[in-house]
Amino acid sequence: MKFLIVANWKCNPKTIKEAQKILKGYKAPKNVELIVCPPLVFIPQLKGNVSFGAQDCFYGEGAFTGEVSPTMLKSVGLRHVIVGHSERRVLFNETDEIANRKMKAILQEKLIPILCVGENREERESNETFEVIKRQIGEGLDGVAKDKVKNIVLAYEPVWAIGTGKFASAEKIQQVKIFIKKLINTKYGAKASEKVKIIYGGSVDSRNIASYLSDAGMDGVLVGGVSLRIKEFNQLLKAVK
Repeated sequence: MKFLIVANWKCNPKTIKEAQKILKGYKAPKNVELIVCPPLVFIPQLKGNVSFGAQDCFYGEGAFTGEVSPTMLKSVGLRHVIVGHSERRVLFNETDEIANRKMKAILQEKLIPILCVGENREERESNETFEVIKRQIGEGLDGVAKDKVKNIVLAYEPVWAIGTGKFASAEKIQQVKIFIKKLINTKYGAKASEKVKIIYGGSVDSRNIASYLSDAGMDGVLVGGVSLRIKEFNQLLKAVK
């Protein structure tokens, strides 16, 4: 099995030349499936031995100024779409209901959604982690058919760990993974639970990635800022075992 490494460039870099330089510098090992999610405007001019994904999409088509639909993403060869990222939830007030509508639209086009879930600092300190994840997954997958679940990636990304240098322990992450597996098992059955990939995001680097993959048993990671720094990111990729 290849580990899934998702590089979320967010609203970076500033120019297409910088984007091309970053991509050209990547050295992904054979045991990695690398998904790069750059700003959409750069994708037509980017080439490399990687797959490209989108950082977001909209659930409809028509009079929605500034939005991009799953159909459009599919037409330019994209396969993966990040959904419900905490920055979308916090900065743009995206709800679980909106994430659910996006999930259905993405799956309708036979694309692979990467649904982000995770608690913020206050919820963590109040021991509400599992309650939050149960709600986000329950509402995010509401109405999603059993035969489509195998195409879903779930990303546990605690909000308090994103870009802060803080990260959850492998033991805690493993507990969350087991909890998510049980949720999917209860809703869709054991076979579906086995097929759903679960990855971790939140201050991932070359020093902790091996622990997340081996000790916590995650199927991969979602990487933010480190993916923009070629040397550091290649060290991270090299540490994937």
